[in-house]
Amino acid sequence: MNKKILFVFCILCILLVPTTYAANNRAAYKMNQFSYSILQTNKQNTALRIEIGLNKASNDFKVHIDPAAPKNLIIDLNDIGIGNIKHNISLDGTFAKDINFSQVNNNSKAVILLPQAVAMMQYKVYTMAADKKTKKPFRIVIEIMNKGLDFNVNGVQGKTIILDPGHGGSDSGAIGPDGIMEKDVTFAVAKKVQSMLESSGAKVIMTRTDDVDVYGVNASDRQELQARVDVGRRNPTANVFLSIHANSFTNPQAHGTATYYYAKSPSDGLLAQALQDGMVESGGLYDRGISEANFYVIKYSAMPAALVEMAFVSNPTEQDLLNSNSFQDKMAKGICKGLSAFFGQMRN
Repeated sequence: MNKKILFVFCILCILLVPTTYAANNRAAYKMNQFSYSILQTNKQNTALRIEIGLNKASNDFKVHIDPAAPKNLIIDLNDIGIGNIKHNISLDGTFAKDINFSQVNNNSKAVILLPQAVAMMQYKVYTMAADKKTKKPFRIVIEIMNKGLDFNVNGVQGKTIILDPGHGGSDSGAIGPDGIMEKDVTFAVAKKVQSMLESSGAKVIMTRTDDVDVYGVNASDRQELQARVDVGRRNPTANVFLSIHANSFTNPQAHGTATYYYAKSPSDGLLAQALQDGMVESGGLYDRGISEANFYVIKYSAMPAALVEMAFVSNPTEQDLLNSNSFQDKMAKGICKGLSAFFGQMRN
């Protein structure tokens, strides 16, 4: 009896294997070629080009980003099977680390792992017709390059910067008329600054890497601020301490960008001015200038320090800007430009 059951089970397995295989290969289109190369886009810039060949033309694909995995560039390929393409392919490592293919029923997905958040990169996805002369099939092409930064990367290379995203955890900071919290905006911009600086050869140390209190829950204001200063003290070779904030005022018409410093040395004022110039040039808001202030984190930081107020979250227009990805990019670039200019001054 057991032998009969075993025999029937084996027959079922033999019958089911090709059926399952066929079900995963009913896609109307199939990948039949994969290649990648580094190309020169102009005199200064290069890009990674990925080509995915198909057995026939298809434009049924969609590109998107998963907020939970910001370094993943995802291409959904509808009714396209993986064919004989490897499921995991290592890439150049500079523009992208690897590409992973997966297939569910008739649909496939390509996930490209980038070295930094997709928001910090430039990419384009397009198709190329089959070329009989070169024997190339119809291709889906992905080109990836770094976003151009409007500052000299040599300015920050080799420097160590402490980035302090203002507020966090139980402390929301200022809250805009539509509920936008300062702590979220400052962290978003700080992460962009971190990515830009690190891609330019700087070392970045964050006072917080998530939505948390730096000292801990139920800390006093002094304990929380001292905990941020202590991050710098634990890294005495750091070159700069930068605290990132959004401004607020009872009058919703208050507007513009400002930077504060505590004059421990001439370098503090130079840093503040360089940051202010970079942000105003990049963000385009009203220039409120630089001012001396007694703010705890800049007063007690051992290295040159500044506190930037990017815009007013209490102003409805500037609140919307602060909450937008494009303006956050501008502020991050402006801050990086300012840091680079400051370090350039220090060398002269």
